[in-house]
Amino acid sequence: MDQNSNSTPGPDIVVRRPLAYREEAFLQSPDSRPLRILSEYLWPLAHFQEEKIQDTIVFFGSARIGEEGALSRYYWEARELARLVTEWSLSISGASNGAAPHRRFVVCSGGGPGIMEAANRGATEAGGKSIGLNIGLPFWQGPNRYITPELSFEFHYFFMRKFWFAYLAKALVIFPGGFGTLDELMEILTLAQTKKLESKIVIVLYGSDFWREVLNFPAMIKHGVIAEDDMSLFRFADSAEAALSILKQGLTAYYLEPEKVLTHPSEEVPEIARTRTS
Repeated sequence: MDQNSNSTPGPDIVVRRPLAYREEAFLQSPDSRPLRILSEYLWPLAHFQEEKIQDTIVFFGSARIGEEGALSRYYWEARELARLVTEWSLSISGASNGAAPHRRFVVCSGGGPGIMEAANRGATEAGGKSIGLNIGLPFWQGPNRYITPELSFEFHYFFMRKFWFAYLAKALVIFPGGFGTLDELMEILTLAQTKKLESKIVIVLYGSDFWREVLNFPAMIKHGVIAEDDMSLFRFADSAEAALSILKQGLTAYYLEPEKVLTHPSEEVPEIARTRTS
């Protein structure tokens, strides 16, 4: 038996380290934060392309509003609106020149319970796909069971989640909600007000009594912090049918009229909204 058979490798033996992208400790380190951020862009993008998602209608609203309770009507009406929107979306999405259809105006939610669940649930009941952009939180948030599995995403970074809310959306429906809902609403209103996005976006505040009580728009105009014209950035609706009418009217005018239809939709999937500088 060779007495050197159990000896340690000599200096001429090179120990190969794992590939960097397989090094879990490195990927979770502060140095890899840019990679983690980029992955939250590329991972959803790849799935949206595979599923041929062209654009979305985003539903915002409280995670605390369920099937029962003081505000439960909004759960059922969000569910109904999502169903109606999806039925309409399926009726206008179709094949072009024999190609597979591109999905238009797909219902998208924050992926959690409450109004988010209602939106995904209604879309599922209409036989359509729906998107859930979930985010890990200490409470309230967990993906609901009605999201299309291949379109269910988990985010760590709030700003990447917001990117996918804003940059695929052609319309938003904002149901009653708290801090998170207000945050998303004000961010989108700011983008629309400052014309940061080139594409038009239809914004519906659902539940006029709630929103007029919670947000005093006349006072903001009175004090000069917004312009009276800014009130045209959104419309109120108090029924699923009224909201659907607003959505169909705006989206048809902006995106479905013959001169507005994309010439090469396959090159625009998903159709990420450009900013004024991109």
